[in-house]
Amino acid sequence: MSGPRPLRIGTRRSPLALAQAREVVDRLANAGRAAELVPMATAGDLPGSRPGELGVKGLFVDDIARALREGEVDLAVHSAKDLPAADPEGLVLAAVPERADPRDVLIGVPGGELPPGARVGTSSLRRRAQLLHVRPDLRVVPVRGNVGTRLARLGSGEVDALVLAAAGLARLGIEPPDAVPLEPARMTPAPGQGALAVQARGADAPTLAALVSLDHAPSRRALAAERALVRLLGGGCALPLGALAEERGGTVRISAVVMGVAAGEVVAATAESPEPEAAAAEVARLLLEGGAGPILAAAGAGPRDEWNPATGGGAPG
Repeated sequence: MSGPRPLRIGTRRSPLALAQAREVVDRLANAGRAAELVPMATAGDLPGSRPGELGVKGLFVDDIARALREGEVDLAVHSAKDLPAADPEGLVLAAVPERADPRDVLIGVPGGELPPGARVGTSSLRRRAQLLHVRPDLRVVPVRGNVGTRLARLGSGEVDALVLAAAGLARLGIEPPDAVPLEPARMTPAPGQGALAVQARGADAPTLAALVSLDHAPSRRALAAERALVRLLGGGCALPLGALAEERGGTVRISAVVMGVAAGEVVAATAESPEPEAAAAEVARLLLEGGAGPILAAAGAGPRDEWNPATGGGAPG
């Protein structure tokens, strides 16, 4: 008697997305379950799309979510930082594998010391703001495309350095020379950076059962805090927000920074709680009380109208 058919995994077609999905295939194989990839094009992959500028996380995931909801695939694998902060109707975050290195990496400068006026490539408002906060002399150059495209622009001399995610480089097996990890105190990563998010249909009990072994509880709880913070602050890809949570000994600690490009536009906060959402709510309250609201508004984002930062009313559970 043959076993169950392979699980169909929906994924974007980019090299990094495929590498991430293959990681899930391997994890499932180790648990005794076969899976196969179903690569898809998404709106965020179309020529001329600017998901970073528009702040629309759904550009990368909406089409895959639709295919999952309609039964064309059994599960989907996303970069957690691309996943909207709220789960689409009918879908659940079925597994969060153990998180990879969440840090950013500075590439192209020996020792990580940027010369005066260096051209640093990044399309991230978060990275731009944090770079200019420390080094206002830098020239931040918008660089988009996949990792290979960005590295090619560095190699051609269009920029002097790049800032990329350590996890993406590792998953692609790329080890650039002169790569210097940036500690979170120096460059706070994007919410969800380094984590994978595995979606499935909430009513698909067999698939949910097959994914249980992939779930890493500390990584899930840390991601829950970061996603809750993004929900509370009205976030999208363009949110100038860095946030990193860690679960230790049953307590989730989350540190976050909201930073604009003007001098003095920086608000930071840290909180901890046994409940990820409670830690996120406290950090959101501290950030808004510290003046993060105008910075977020300037980036086209803002806190949820129904949430009162003074009382916590309306905060997601």
